[in-house]
Amino acid sequence: MFNLRSRRSFRVIQRAFFAGNDRFGFRLNHFSVEGNHLHFIVEAVDGEALARGMQGLEVRIAKGLNRMMGRKGRVFGDRYHARILRTPTEVKRALRYVLENHQKHAAERGQPLPPSFQDPYTSIAASTGPPLVVPPRTWLLSRAVHSLGLAAA
Repeated sequence: MFNLRSRRSFRVIQRAFFAGNDRFGFRLNHFSVEGNHLHFIVEAVDGEALARGMQGLEVRIAKGLNRMMGRKGRVFGDRYHARILRTPTEVKRALRYVLENHQKHAAERGQPLPPSFQDPYTSIAASTGPPLVVPPRTWLLSRAVHSLGLAAA
């Protein structure tokens, strides 16, 4: 399996994000790409919209990565894990977790990154070019984004 944080893999993932970031009541608001998994903050109008939106992203990413790698078959070993965020504190913590995940993994490997490090494989750093994410519509996510001083996608 290729490292998802390679430029080549990330270009494939970016195309999938652009194509599926706002469809059928599913909205991709923030993401981080790690070596072998992805983290998302999304809004969905209901459980069906969440399931369809995640399935659409998984299919787009899998087809693109398989095409790039010249292979066929399953790309993702597991389905997604969903957690409904209900309070501003939960949303703020989840945003920090997603957007600072690479720094955490680097520190665990004994390779701490400087505080000013901006991970190029997150929605924050990927704010140039075609929109990969969409601004939040819900009050809860909008408030958390604003309180952390993040640009609204």
